[in-house]
Amino acid sequence: MPFLLINYFRSMIYLLIVIAFFAVMLLYFRVADKYNIIDRPNERSSHTHVTIRGGGIIFLLAVLIGAIWYPQYWLPAAGTLLIGVISFIDDRISLPNKVRIIFHLAAVSILFISLQIFHLPAIWIALLYIIAVGIINAYNFMDGINGITGLYSLVVLGGFQWVNLRRFAFMEPDMIWLPMIACLVFLFFNFRKKARCFAGDVGSVTMAFWILFLLLTLTLRTHNGIYFLFLSVYGVDSVLTIIHRLLRRENIFQAHRLHFYQLMANECRIPHRIISALYAAIQGTIILFVVAFSSNWMIVSAICLLPLILAYVLLKPRLLR
Repeated sequence: MPFLLINYFRSMIYLLIVIAFFAVMLLYFRVADKYNIIDRPNERSSHTHVTIRGGGIIFLLAVLIGAIWYPQYWLPAAGTLLIGVISFIDDRISLPNKVRIIFHLAAVSILFISLQIFHLPAIWIALLYIIAVGIINAYNFMDGINGITGLYSLVVLGGFQWVNLRRFAFMEPDMIWLPMIACLVFLFFNFRKKARCFAGDVGSVTMAFWILFLLLTLTLRTHNGIYFLFLSVYGVDSVLTIIHRLLRRENIFQAHRLHFYQLMANECRIPHRIISALYAAIQGTIILFVVAFSSNWMIVSAICLLPLILAYVLLKPRLLR
């Protein structure tokens, strides 16, 4: 009986959070309209309508609520707040790259302090900085069509929660449930033919930072880097696109439409929601494979990454034509 009561009250709390997230989103739409926080399409965009930007602010809210419930996570939550606020400002006034990278490094440093990473050898610390900043920016670059950030993040968070509940408890479950709820609410407004809002940098960067926290926590505690495959679809698209642009002697810091998903959306005219669902489904399949065979990391990595790389290399020239 007490167990049933606990589950009942927890369910009521989650329901109240869902209602609160919807209320925050509707309130934010009014604020964004008033202060002109919008995304105007240009030649680099994959959308054609003026749309509210920054709807992913509820991802930041979810993390902050979790930190209030579980104060032991105040330090990574502080890093999330720092990177989220500067990203929201960037959504509003478009900050210089140098300013953004300074705040990104500061937030990652706070995260590393919370994970006690600075006792590692300097070469490992430098490598982790590169990986962390790379994941954050790759996640941001991949946020270009309706539904992709919300669906992909929901699948990745679900993978972490499965491991957390069934394999290795590395995190309070609510610290994963809350961002998942935020993703569902956001998708209600974003996973449409004509999205009501976009995540904005505040959404994609905040989500990337929290997923990075989960990934590093799990990796450090299990001493198993196979969980980086939870981001393999985004990773292959981002890394190979950078290589492609370098071969074309382009400035990789400038906006472009050469990501695989962008070519599918813009050149092949495949509906955004189909592409987003495809990316999420492929990543979900990889996650299932990883959790089933996590002990054989070399074989699993090859089986997961090689098909993605081959598909990118073989199909992209056709999309470009």
